[in-house]
Amino acid sequence: MQFLEHPTRNLFFTGKGGVGKTSLACAAAVRLADAGKKVLLVSTDPASNLDEVLGTPLGNHPTSITAVPGLSAMNLDPEKSAAEYRERMVGPYRKLLPASAIASMEEQFSGSCTLEIAAFDEFSRLLGDATATAEFDHVIFDTAPTGHTLRLLTLPSAWSGFMQSNTTGTSCLGPLAGLQPQQALYQDTVRALSDPAVTTLILVTRPEVTAFREAARTSGELAALGVQNQHLVVNGVFQASDASDPLAVAMQKRGEAALAAIPGVLHDLPRSLIPLTANGVLGIESLRVLGVPSARSPVAEPDSPPIADFELPLPLGTLIDDLAAPGHGVILAMGKGGVGKTTVAAAVAVALADRGHRVHLSTTDPAAHIAAMVANESIPHLTVSRIDPVAETAKYSAEVQQTAGAGLDPQGRELLAEDLRSPCTEEIAVFRAFAAAVAEGTDRFVVLDTAPTGHTILLLDAALAYHREVVRQSNEMPEAVVQLLPRLRDPNYSRVLIVTLPEATPVHEAAQLQRDLRRAQIEPYAWVINQCLSPLTVTDPLLRSRQNHEAKFIREVVVEQSHRAVMIPWKIEPPVGHEGLRSVVELIDS
Repeated sequence: MQFLEHPTRNLFFTGKGGVGKTSLACAAAVRLADAGKKVLLVSTDPASNLDEVLGTPLGNHPTSITAVPGLSAMNLDPEKSAAEYRERMVGPYRKLLPASAIASMEEQFSGSCTLEIAAFDEFSRLLGDATATAEFDHVIFDTAPTGHTLRLLTLPSAWSGFMQSNTTGTSCLGPLAGLQPQQALYQDTVRALSDPAVTTLILVTRPEVTAFREAARTSGELAALGVQNQHLVVNGVFQASDASDPLAVAMQKRGEAALAAIPGVLHDLPRSLIPLTANGVLGIESLRVLGVPSARSPVAEPDSPPIADFELPLPLGTLIDDLAAPGHGVILAMGKGGVGKTTVAAAVAVALADRGHRVHLSTTDPAAHIAAMVANESIPHLTVSRIDPVAETAKYSAEVQQTAGAGLDPQGRELLAEDLRSPCTEEIAVFRAFAAAVAEGTDRFVVLDTAPTGHTILLLDAALAYHREVVRQSNEMPEAVVQLLPRLRDPNYSRVLIVTLPEATPVHEAAQLQRDLRRAQIEPYAWVINQCLSPLTVTDPLLRSRQNHEAKFIREVVVEQSHRAVMIPWKIEPPVGHEGLRSVVELIDS
């Protein structure tokens, strides 16, 4: 890990779920503490498994890790922070204002932006306040602020009196209205993030084409906001040790091809390659050898059988007849980045089209590689589209300017224009387009890749809050939006497929998504466990060991999380094009 040769004081690990952020952040913390440094390791991941990796129960305050002198760690709970933040904003007014005003304030802080700002509030105490971490030489964050959060904090009106005086209604910047006393702290925090002498952003990814695309988008977004000191870590690089194992050889070649075609924005970044481990990275000793070239993690013997005390899930293809039975409706592939939502959505769409149903396959994914997934083939009964965030935002902004902006003076129009530059404007615009796509399911199948997050759906569930967010500058709510939540809650109209990988972080983050959906009274239809080795015959020792290891997480899904789970085996050939996608839903793996 080259970034540890001359480490900055702050190290931020960012990347999509399941790429190994937590393992690498823990390994870096242990390495620095072993070198005699005092280190604080912080996670803000709601599904954090920091406790499990370090073998120590953690809370909201630094806890010493007894096995590593000099290392302390803590888990910040963003949802708890959001609740405390809402009460700090609303509490002082409970005895001063009427109940209706208090209810309005509580609605203002019910949106997903509140969670982001509350999480950033916790970050700021540790990063922007020099006294908070003065006893530590290094502070390592597992899960850095998103570009969305930083764009919110860099909008000038967030720190003006606009939110108290404007007449156009509150916007997604509402949560910032009560933060003006902390303006200096937040500005110090943003400056620290963009200071290359103080902070390094560790961008973690996998040696996969789609993972590189996501990392490139994140890198560019953060660089545009001034976070330039970035280091790329490619985790899970596989080198076959058994040349007679076709799956192992294919896995190595696929990783090499992805690395050779790395996007330009990532190509010139300093880079560290971390070998694929045989087992999960749990415990201090496994952290000490992670990424050390001379160290090899233990592997299972080639003839050891996979460990399983449960029946493996059936193939994805066993779901298709049930999904097709209503003859129309919406199927949503949901889950964290990098788990294979696009593959699942495209495979299901092709399978339904093959049965003669009219199918519209669409995506809200900014990377928009769904067209490449179907290889731009003309497949009977199937249409493919993309909800373009840029186009939808432009259309929505123009609509707001024509309605709410019509009666404003020049200063008011300028403030409204800045309000519309908020990242939440894009979220609202895409959400409206998503609602329109869901409405199409009345007479055909609509298969959606990358559905709204659980937090967005919870925002919809708070009807008045959503009305404020979406209709704050117009006179009426679109009918598709009015009907959206009832349609998503109707199991005869909408089926949610939660997509995950047989690994710790993807499974735990998928479980959090399921909890969010259930709070919005949306029951997932099934879990899809992607890229499984368990049903395959492998001889490479490292892959045999991983085959054993993934059984724990498949069992967690089957026994604890879902009454209906299916699996997709790891494919030697990438599932692209009509025939490739058909192979994903074959009942007998080829």
